[in-house]
Amino acid sequence: MKIKWMVCCALPVVFMLPLGAQAGIKQVSPGAYTPPAYEAVRLGNVKPTGWLKRQLQIMRKGSSGHLDEYYSKIKNDNGWLGGRGDGWEETPYWLDGALPLAYLLDDAVLKDKVLRYVNWTLDHQRKSGYFGPLTNAEITRQVDIDAAHAAEGEDWWPKMVMLKVLQQYYSATEDKRVIKFMSRYFRYQLEALKVAPVGKWTEWAQSRGAENVMMAQWLYSITEDDYLLELAETIEQQSFPWTTWFGNRDWVINTTTYRNNTQWMNRHAVNVAMGLKAPAVDYQRTGKQECLQHLRTGWQDLMTIHGLPMGIFSGDEDLNGNDPTQGVELCAIVEAMYSLENISAITGDVFYMDALEKMAFNALPTQTTDDYNEKQYFQVANQLQISRGVFNFSLPFDREMCNVLGARSGYTCCLANMHQGWTKYTSHLWYQTSDKGLAALEYGPCTMTAEVGKKHRDVTITEVTDYPFNEEIRFQIAIKKETEFPLQLRIPAWCNEAVILLNGQPLRKDKGGQIITVEREWKDKDELTLQLPMTITTGTWGRNSSAVERGPLVYALKLEERWVKDADPAEGAYYSVYPTGDWNFALRRNDIRHAADSMKVTKQRPLDSSFVWNLQHAPLEITAKAKKIPSWQVMNGVAYQPPTDREGLYKGKVDTVVHNIALVPYGFTKVRVVAFPVVP
Repeated sequence: MKIKWMVCCALPVVFMLPLGAQAGIKQVSPGAYTPPAYEAVRLGNVKPTGWLKRQLQIMRKGSSGHLDEYYSKIKNDNGWLGGRGDGWEETPYWLDGALPLAYLLDDAVLKDKVLRYVNWTLDHQRKSGYFGPLTNAEITRQVDIDAAHAAEGEDWWPKMVMLKVLQQYYSATEDKRVIKFMSRYFRYQLEALKVAPVGKWTEWAQSRGAENVMMAQWLYSITEDDYLLELAETIEQQSFPWTTWFGNRDWVINTTTYRNNTQWMNRHAVNVAMGLKAPAVDYQRTGKQECLQHLRTGWQDLMTIHGLPMGIFSGDEDLNGNDPTQGVELCAIVEAMYSLENISAITGDVFYMDALEKMAFNALPTQTTDDYNEKQYFQVANQLQISRGVFNFSLPFDREMCNVLGARSGYTCCLANMHQGWTKYTSHLWYQTSDKGLAALEYGPCTMTAEVGKKHRDVTITEVTDYPFNEEIRFQIAIKKETEFPLQLRIPAWCNEAVILLNGQPLRKDKGGQIITVEREWKDKDELTLQLPMTITTGTWGRNSSAVERGPLVYALKLEERWVKDADPAEGAYYSVYPTGDWNFALRRNDIRHAADSMKVTKQRPLDSSFVWNLQHAPLEITAKAKKIPSWQVMNGVAYQPPTDREGLYKGKVDTVVHNIALVPYGFTKVRVVAFPVVP
């Protein structure tokens, strides 16, 4: 038996340019193309188990599996089925989550449902390569849409989403029609952009051009047709320059100034979430390392100026600072996750893998109901009530429906788009490596099948774990014949030292913040165990607040909930949620400084088949000491953060009584305090 140990910190080599400089990034040649560090395994080869399968089953039973049956925009005379109805983004949005859900669960009924749209799209491509719902010009004047008459077409943006749907369909089926279809469309687009540039119809396409660039470069990785890189470069030049903006810092400074109708699209949180991937995508095409430096600068600036404790930047709808009273749109979360999934694959950087996991386990689950039928348009970090109101949002809406839990509350883009969050996270648990190995870069209970080694032998790895609620992950190998291949594992930066066991015996220990490789001749029934000890820590957030963390989970005050159902004439049924019991607690400075000693995990419940992300099923509790701030009250639905001094302490009146408070993982809460004031 031979075992090779390798460590890969996976941090890109970068160099700094003067602010505003991006010389050379726009020069591209086929030889500059850099393959991604990792390729996700085929869609459907990862099968969720445990709590993750339960989550996807809930979605299948709820809106993810049935939105087309009751949501009028998708149900009625749909343009993506040849009808005269809606042909904008919401049908592709829904398919972008429903299609991977069908293959992850191997659900024949849902496959048949989503394939109606896929097949209509593939079967109704125009001779020129143009595709999508019938245009007004085609219907009323029988115009043939070709490159010379591209202005008679319609917006590029919805097609960008449908390209992602088709790419996932190809990943699941390897249907060669997709390659032919995309090749024809991209040749059309290269010529059509001379007549109808990316921003011709709306700024939505211009602000989200990275979605289109990414798909052109994906096709290049298969066909190696040089025109695809030329197309990608053209789209990038006609789109918002996110790579430059993230790197030169003027943009992020401007996002903190006046929030009005001037250039609001470049601070719209969903656009920013999609734009996050642009520097990595540009790096892939150009090989320019400064793209990756711009990405890191932009992410750190975003999270410094606009970051919230649950791992996402504010965006309600604009980027809106780091005060814990700010909110974030659900679309921004799922799009930021998708960007981080692609950034992780392209760069191989553990930093973004950790960020993805924190966002998925904290920000994502709290914003939908147990049955996955209702959603919040905006969630708030310190959310002391879910109700109608204006709150502290940059886009409050006259109808005051941004914060409630309702299918049609706020804008309905999130109702269609929320389905990609859990499905794409699941499909990106495992990746293939360039040396015919496998990499577990995110963690969750699942079974994965792939080909490995020089002889391409089939292996099945069962990932047995309750992670992130448990510190241990077991990888059980099933393989017919002994085969040598590398198995890579991510050690999160929050883990001081991971312990790895092989068949129950100690193998090695490794520090956090890196990817390790165990290469050996694997046998049937081998088991590799990864132990990730989780320590209670605290972090400082907006207004000198403090949040409690353990592993990838952020913890919030446990508050019992009072739910109230109501209805709005325009937006339908919705729920409000209010806390019962006291909430205006502050943590003590000494406890913050010594969190691992002063705070304790006091309850750990095993997960069962009825698991759902709600307060009743929270599997963990931490007990902490706290004092009340009597003057801290809710005003107009908002719990404005108490002021602090330079040391981060609240100096107003504080009760002397010390209370034991219970904290639960943020994702299980609807009303909460997560960013606590600090008192002496």
